[in-house]
Amino acid sequence: MKQQNPGMVKGQNQIKAGCSYVKKCGGCDMNHDDYEWHLKNKQKMVEQKLQSICKVFPIEGMEHPYHYRNKVHAVFAHTKQGIISGVYEAGSQRVVPVEQCKIEDEKADAIIQSIRQLAKTFRIKIYNEDTGYGFLRHVLIRRGFVSGEILVVLVTAEPMFPSKNHFVRELRKLHPEITTIVQNINARNTSMVLGEREILLYGKGYIQDVLCGKVFRLSPKSFYQVNPVQTEKLYQKAIELAALTGKECVIDAYCGIGTIGLIASDKAKEVIGIELNEAAVKDAKINAKENHADNIKFYQGDAGKFMVKMAQRGERADVVILDPPRAGSDEAFLSSILKLAPKRVVYISCNPETLARDLKYLKKHRYQPEGAYPFDMFPWSDKHAEVVTVLYKN
Repeated sequence: MKQQNPGMVKGQNQIKAGCSYVKKCGGCDMNHDDYEWHLKNKQKMVEQKLQSICKVFPIEGMEHPYHYRNKVHAVFAHTKQGIISGVYEAGSQRVVPVEQCKIEDEKADAIIQSIRQLAKTFRIKIYNEDTGYGFLRHVLIRRGFVSGEILVVLVTAEPMFPSKNHFVRELRKLHPEITTIVQNINARNTSMVLGEREILLYGKGYIQDVLCGKVFRLSPKSFYQVNPVQTEKLYQKAIELAALTGKECVIDAYCGIGTIGLIASDKAKEVIGIELNEAAVKDAKINAKENHADNIKFYQGDAGKFMVKMAQRGERADVVILDPPRAGSDEAFLSSILKLAPKRVVYISCNPETLARDLKYLKKHRYQPEGAYPFDMFPWSDKHAEVVTVLYKN
């Protein structure tokens, strides 16, 4: 397939979107069915934020930008028409019923439809956000695109689940491909989907998937990029920019379940992963064992404080890789990078605006950004682009 620029996919080669929910849903911006048009808009958005700081390379798009989400969340509600499931309408708590989504995994959508039918058959009370009464609130599904394993999370307002064994048995009859089923208890009046308590209904309580040749354990609360096809491209570029030779000590800040650090471990002498979330660190350590990675260690705590202490002890790191949340890093963390003084900093960002702010700070303190490489992690969503860049210490 011919491309005008690397990663730019010709819109005429794509299937027409034809989404009937786009005006109410708010989950994406599929109001223009030319994918190349979306890519060009994202390229312009990234350039507006970053081209005054460093060179912006052509955005890397998807060859097949449909049904890419490996994590699907459905809200359940009860209306005059009966039980519905879907997403909240943009800017409200009204549920838009969705049967099939153009960007969600098709198997996950089919399972959600089956759960809706079973909820009717078993006369399960659907939770009412206004009154606080009812049982079933949400359904969360994760599918390993490589492994094919499927995790189903039933989010309920209380632990007592009438006929749960029968319900699980019937769901597995309809979808024998389901690997594990978990009941998550969320009794709070909150916008958070998942609660703290979990009850295992079937299977191991987690699934595994493969990314860049590494095996990762995914539990209901694990952070894992929702687009595995683009994530592989993004992480491969990040490792390429790190320019590892096998002699380096690498810091993986905001490491989560250890994805980037474990991928880097094959080409580094030593990797240190730091993450604030205790559950994520636990998963990261398990993932290290699963992948027989002896040269990586994970620590629970604040990455900035950890690096400051390293510098105070006279320790050094050659490369720091960071993938912060949408708000970016703060000056306290960035100053800790300056104290540790690595040769290279690889910055992965889901927000070009906060990335521009942080790059300016590092540039002012003798770290020169080599270039920005955008990736379309969320096709049909005009507001999002992931960017990876590398900075060299002057």
